[in-house]
Amino acid sequence: MINRRIYRMKKNKLILIGTSILITLIIVSFIGPLFIKQDISSVDLYNISSPPSGEHLLGTDDLGRDVLARLLYGGRVSLLVGVFATILQVMIGTILGVIAGYFGGAIDAIIMRIVDIVMCFPFFIVAIALAAIVGPSVVNLIIIIAILSWTDIARIVRAEVLSIKERDFIMASKAIGFNNLDIILKHIIPNVLSSILVATTLSMATAILMEASLSFLGMGVKPPMPSWGNMLTAAQNMRTLSSEWWLWIPPGFMIIISVLAINFLGEGLRRKLDPKRK
Repeated sequence: MINRRIYRMKKNKLILIGTSILITLIIVSFIGPLFIKQDISSVDLYNISSPPSGEHLLGTDDLGRDVLARLLYGGRVSLLVGVFATILQVMIGTILGVIAGYFGGAIDAIIMRIVDIVMCFPFFIVAIALAAIVGPSVVNLIIIIAILSWTDIARIVRAEVLSIKERDFIMASKAIGFNNLDIILKHIIPNVLSSILVATTLSMATAILMEASLSFLGMGVKPPMPSWGNMLTAAQNMRTLSSEWWLWIPPGFMIIISVLAINFLGEGLRRKLDPKRK
């Protein structure tokens, strides 16, 4: 049975492509720096903004630091921010969505009004304001992305729960004496898990883009710690854009390829798990 499911997943080209790229990015980001001699923070003032060479395969930045070493290590930071921000927002969105959909009434109305209020504010304006208040750091960035992005998952989960809670097996569980917590954990959550899984992949892609955008603006990951987002800060300089491509094309390419891979995976899972397509 398990082998059959794995075989079906392999037949889905979007899942196969997305998973392959993601695994490659994870291996390169977490294992690649072990094979690089240069340190991410070592400054070489005699090699400032030098083009790619045998010693520095992707050149050096404006402080003489090796771009390849910072690119690989920055992948750890960007991917971890995306993962942990996604986990946090999925937890918040799932809990509130289940509570709103299952209990309904005043609880549902209060939670959905909170959702409406959060969604009313432009993300970047609020995120920049919060980052300015609490200060730029990896932990603060994860929390800011999570507390401003859980609303979509909450709405998806609530809609699924509203449909499921009226089904016969839920009514039968209530009739034989199951309490609400048991029903939620044993019957509601397993039936909305596929929707949560698809939403999680898309939320992770969005979180990576948000990290890159905020770090680019100086409100995310704080230098000298590298991330793909703050490496793109060099692209604010017209001289860099025109003649120092190695400073902005590699991190930009890594952001694009990681987001595309996650979107491929999410779309493949949606097609695979959508009952309307079966």
